[in-house]
Amino acid sequence: MKKKLVVLSGAGVSAESGVATFRDAGGLWEGHDIMEVASPEGFRKNPALVLDFYNKRRRQLFEVEPNNAHKIVAGLETDFDVTVITQNVDDLHERSGSTNVLHLHGELLKARCTTNESAVIDWEEDIMQGMMHPETGKQLRPHIVWFGEAVPAIMPAMDIVAMADIVIVNGTSLQVYPAAGLIDYAKPETPVFYIDPKPAHIPNLRNPLEVLPMTGSEGMEVVKKKLKSYL
Repeated sequence: MKKKLVVLSGAGVSAESGVATFRDAGGLWEGHDIMEVASPEGFRKNPALVLDFYNKRRRQLFEVEPNNAHKIVAGLETDFDVTVITQNVDDLHERSGSTNVLHLHGELLKARCTTNESAVIDWEEDIMQGMMHPETGKQLRPHIVWFGEAVPAIMPAMDIVAMADIVIVNGTSLQVYPAAGLIDYAKPETPVFYIDPKPAHIPNLRNPLEVLPMTGSEGMEVVKKKLKSYL
């Protein structure tokens, strides 16, 4: 039976593909305060601005490609039972071949009803004011978990991490909760590989930890070799 390998991925992984992050720019995202474009209050105040912001993010997805970090993770499915739990809202893990991806913070290529968060549909076009959900008849919004909103996928993510034999943390600052707390659900004996150019301190971690201060792709090359000892 294949060992269960869980990859917790964040913005640093997609940044290598050219997907913009906001934490490296002092909390500004292309000139916008993050709360203006990533909060329910921001959407109520200026829905046109928020929709335009995510329309641009969605269009960008069609201009970028998975990088080597994504591809190595996908390739690990040959030898491991791999689950990717990602904070990213792009589809680069899926496009690289990963078959079991849980998105904590939503997906750009989906939309949902503004009044029913479970009414989610696939969506690749721009979302404009006046575009209604085909079933509920209410305004569409990006299928993104904004600041201040619940994270529906966090409970299944906790269960997945608790079952892991190996955990890889790649490209996340481990500063955004509740996602940052997922590592605490790993069994004490589960080894953790932490890849980040500027790794954060992980307080009170009980697990065997190896920190690799490098890019996502560089780190995954190293970890791929190390994982051979677990086969």
